Amino acid sequence: MRTFFRALFGLILRVFFRRIEVSGIERVPESGPVIFVLNHPSGLIDPAFLLCLAPRRISLLAKAPLFRMPVIGFFCRAFEAIPVHRRQDAGSDSSQNRETFDTARGVLARGGAIAIFPEGVSHSDPKLRPLKTGAARIAFGVARGLSQSAPLRIVPAGLYYRAKRTFRSVALLYFGEPFVVAPVALEPGEEPPAGPVRELTARIERALAAVTLQAEQAEAHSLVERAQRIVSTEDEAPPSPPSLADEFALRRRLLAGYDVVREQWPERFAALATRIDRYEAALAVAGLDPQQLAPGRFTPGRVARYVGKAVLVLVLLLPAALVGVVVHYPAYRAVGFVATGMAKGAEDALASIKVLAAMLLFPLTWIGVAAVVWLGRGLEDGLLALAIAPLTAYAALLFFERLDRIIGGARALSLFVFRRWAFLRLLAERHAIREEIVALGRAVETS
Repeated sequence: MRTFFRALFGLILRVFFRRIEVSGIERVPESGPVIFVLNHPSGLIDPAFLLCLAPRRISLLAKAPLFRMPVIGFFCRAFEAIPVHRRQDAGSDSSQNRETFDTARGVLARGGAIAIFPEGVSHSDPKLRPLKTGAARIAFGVARGLSQSAPLRIVPAGLYYRAKRTFRSVALLYFGEPFVVAPVALEPGEEPPAGPVRELTARIERALAAVTLQAEQAEAHSLVERAQRIVSTEDEAPPSPPSLADEFALRRRLLAGYDVVREQWPERFAALATRIDRYEAALAVAGLDPQQLAPGRFTPGRVARYVGKAVLVLVLLLPAALVGVVVHYPAYRAVGFVATGMAKGAEDALASIKVLAAMLLFPLTWIGVAAVVWLGRGLEDGLLALAIAPLTAYAALLFFERLDRIIGGARALSLFVFRRWAFLRLLAERHAIREEIVALGRAVETS
């Protein structure tokens, strides 16, 4: 059952996210006891990523109220999650956490792997929240009984979402360098001393900071995101987009210089931020994606090939896409309405609610279509409709993604052909901003 649900959730993630990458998987120990520690930016999406994409079988520590929810509790048990009883959860008894820790230690003592979100809650803060000590306490409780040939390792993992609340965005699961937990002398049943627990928790926090994006203010992330797009956009269309690991690394470098530049060169910082805002506003007015501001795209041969391929794809997808839109639009709108209402502005919960609502409403749509066809044309056609309905939804998704890219490309081509001066001015401004960012980066390195 676990294998089936792992494949199912993996498919759901691939539909919700247009692009998913896993980096650093070679750092994960193939065997032996492992504790994965992760940041927690996006509710139930975060554990789904680890459970579906990690190369190890993992038992996740999850808050106890999830086990009492009708559907989510079923999935928690299917994935062999371990309940954590938090003081802030209604109806929870924190004294039961002794059993939780014993269960987690048992998994590790058998050479298995567990995962913990040491911040304790999902959130949308610009940096990690203070970590709980549970991971360190479990680690010391296990490490004392392990042999030196198979020590306990902690593997930090960072979850990076380019736009976590947006359907068909991109996501990266990034595994950092593992480290060995040195045991401390403990009697059976004895709690580890506070000093080593604090030190190990601080080490976990440093390890997590190395695989996540950290800033004091959300404004820093916003500016760095826009700066990263400018720095990484090329005048020639690349054969393939840069990896998300490279994008993540660039954002970390830009964030590292953000505070230094703002403090040491405040006037240059303010001028650069203003230029970036104006450049982004000009792109928005023109309806352009930064990637489309590439003159190398608009040679006659490239334009002809792109248009021919795009038209062929759209024509082939059009019949199924039209059916998919008619059938699925009510469910699509309902998912957005339900998610927005239930999330109540909490960005870390929005994607989770969207996925759960879609998992309910879209299959109900397919069953409803099959039932109507069955009543009208018989059982065999009804079963055929049940098989085809999901394919029409996917065809509609691909169709409108391709159509959106074609419309964006047409805007860029129109600007390039009929308002060349405006196109070249935007291009020159991007070059100038990029040169200033690079110059400030050199200044930070030599300061």
